[in-house]
Amino acid sequence: MQKFTPVNSRIIPLPMKNVDTDMIIPAGFMTSVSREGYGQNLFRRLRDQDPNFPFNLEKYKGAQILAADENFGCGSSREHAVWALCSWGIRAVIAKSFADIFHGNAGKNGLALIKLPEQVVDQILREAQEGDCYATIDLESQTVTLSEGSVHSFDYDPFVKHCLLSGLDDIDYIRSHQDKIDVFRGRRIKQPSFCKFVYS
Repeated sequence: MQKFTPVNSRIIPLPMKNVDTDMIIPAGFMTSVSREGYGQNLFRRLRDQDPNFPFNLEKYKGAQILAADENFGCGSSREHAVWALCSWGIRAVIAKSFADIFHGNAGKNGLALIKLPEQVVDQILREAQEGDCYATIDLESQTVTLSEGSVHSFDYDPFVKHCLLSGLDDIDYIRSHQDKIDVFRGRRIKQPSFCKFVYS
């Protein structure tokens, strides 16, 4: 998994509540167990229905930060939704709140989810829709700095933060403690068995 480093990018506005995982990646396009290639079908139905959907607009091409409203990532637990966002190039999502399972999937796949106060998110969405809105997200300091100069702090789970900054998924994290695991296994092998079976 790629290490999460500070991101400076234009913000893509998606002023929608309850964006579910089927909107993010429609079930009909979930045809592979590989994580690759899902980005081309990110928000596919919404992009096909509306030529002015943000992800169709040239001005947002290459942007790495998405801003949404509340309860982003609700619906089914498909991990493919996170894969699609990452494959498109999105590295962070700013919103008022996130669905729990989506939140867990994001942390395990290198996608940073930033929860900010409602009024701040409303400001970001408004400015991103009306003109150019850029932000710098620094996970190490847990801050979002907007292009107009305001700085906003956010909370983050320490374990998920460590994994994102270190580029560790669940398996990589376990492997990072291989020396301790080997020592533990060695101790168990050396210990004599005290189990005795008594037959009458």
